[in-house]
Amino acid sequence: MLAVPGFVGSALDPLIGAAGDTTRRRTLLFGGGIAFALSAGLAAGSVGFWTLLVALVIGNPAAGAFVSLAQATLIDIDPDGRERSMARWTLAGSFGYVGGPLLLALALAAGFGWRGATAALAVVALPLALEMRRLPRSAPADGESLRASLEHALSALRRRDVLRWLVLLESADLLLDVFHGFLALYLVDVVGVSGAEAALGVAVWTGAGLVGDWLVLLVLRRVDGLAYLRASAAVSLFVYPAFLAVPGLTVKLVLAAALGLLNSGWYAIPKARLYGALPGRSGVAVAVGGVGGIFGAAVPLAVGVAAGTVGLAPTMWALLLAPVAVLALVPGRRARV
Repeated sequence: MLAVPGFVGSALDPLIGAAGDTTRRRTLLFGGGIAFALSAGLAAGSVGFWTLLVALVIGNPAAGAFVSLAQATLIDIDPDGRERSMARWTLAGSFGYVGGPLLLALALAAGFGWRGATAALAVVALPLALEMRRLPRSAPADGESLRASLEHALSALRRRDVLRWLVLLESADLLLDVFHGFLALYLVDVVGVSGAEAALGVAVWTGAGLVGDWLVLLVLRRVDGLAYLRASAAVSLFVYPAFLAVPGLTVKLVLAAALGLLNSGWYAIPKARLYGALPGRSGVAVAVGGVGGIFGAAVPLAVGVAAGTVGLAPTMWALLLAPVAVLALVPGRRARV
């Protein structure tokens, strides 16, 4: 249910991104918004596995067109402020990360259920899609054909600086989305806490991440983004093993909050640097990011298979590769890219 739409969306992201550097960007943004609203509406009215799967298969690539190209457009508005723009983008996403479950809980308490909440999402998406029609018709690479844009994307994938940021993005995600996906299961199956206490652990981590994303905006006013990445990764090398090793829920919650603070910016800064490596071609940056996402989509599956084979407790240690990769791949002061 979740894997198939993810792979379909990741497979189409390179094509959507490349098309975003042609005069089709505004059309893609508008069409993606409408398709996203349609997907949410279909999900709200689904009657079984297959109808819900169809809704999600429509929604995943639609979100790629609607959301990813909106991000690219935001970068184009202020090319020199990429890192802070991406930090603001991530902070907005963190509000959704924290607020989404709360809104769903309110919908359930009010008797609307998850279907009502999903239907409301479809309604909200429609005016946002219509707003996309007000954007300028031209993209940065005005007049370029889709074929030429795809060729630029293929060329970018052969560049060392572009590959650096792609690998860094997917590696850092081990302590972002992958950690988030397995945190509750780890707390229940390995630590032995109740479902409610595991939910508290996830809430603490996401809440700390929200605070951290706000603090990153302040930090980037005074500190170079790459220096911040290296420093936070170095501290995470000690905090994450401590989180796995110490007994007791209380200390683990404190360390989970510390991790939520430390990994803030691990998506925003590398993604901003990827855009910076491809100036004037934000759609191509989306395209090559989609290629990286194809490989990244297989990581949760690999972690799950490993957990089923050797156990979740030892598998969680593999996520330590995230800060190791950040320290290894972020260029030093003498070799900034």
